[in-house]
Amino acid sequence: MSGPVVIGLVDYGLGNRRSMEKALARAGARVVLSGDHDALRATDGLVVPGVGAFNAAMRMLRERGLDGLVRERATAGVPVLGACLGMQLLFERSQERGGGEEGLGLLPGEIVRLDAGGLKLPHIGWNEVAWTRPSALSGGLPDPATFYHVHSFVPRCPADVVLGVSDYGSPFPSVVGRGAVFGTQFHPEKSSANGLALLANFVRACARPEVAAA
Repeated sequence: MSGPVVIGLVDYGLGNRRSMEKALARAGARVVLSGDHDALRATDGLVVPGVGAFNAAMRMLRERGLDGLVRERATAGVPVLGACLGMQLLFERSQERGGGEEGLGLLPGEIVRLDAGGLKLPHIGWNEVAWTRPSALSGGLPDPATFYHVHSFVPRCPADVVLGVSDYGSPFPSVVGRGAVFGTQFHPEKSSANGLALLANFVRACARPEVAAA
């Protein structure tokens, strides 16, 4: 691929879009922050950010037709990364606030409240992630690697979707993926050197999607 890798940062009205945009640029990408379907289709990969409630985020994606756009690109083999709430949106459904909204369905499983074993929720702060199997995201990172988390809900999903695990009162999947679809429960853009290294790995994966999906 000639020229910089172009990452589409999906703008649906929620999430720390500007900080993610800056982090992706530092990781070597040319970033297109947009909700325009044609602009996002012209990119080499997509990042779905997110902060807030699952149901509200899915409604905003659906109102803009961006749920279908993300599914379309993922089905075409274009790498997709969901971060924090954006990761949760990749799954089939959520129990947050009584459920009622389906997710993007790109990964099997549902979002459930974190069993924190009496610890305070939300889980806020730095926490280690132990890699459960190699992936395009983890290359060159220490094991375990520390990232910055802010959340009260986590995925409940098949073991073969889990790429990395953290512990806060109980173990939970903190990095997930299948094919070229990836998610991090933490905020890579707030996770210092490890977060930038993970984003740089994703940018490289977007340059070679056939390797990312392996």
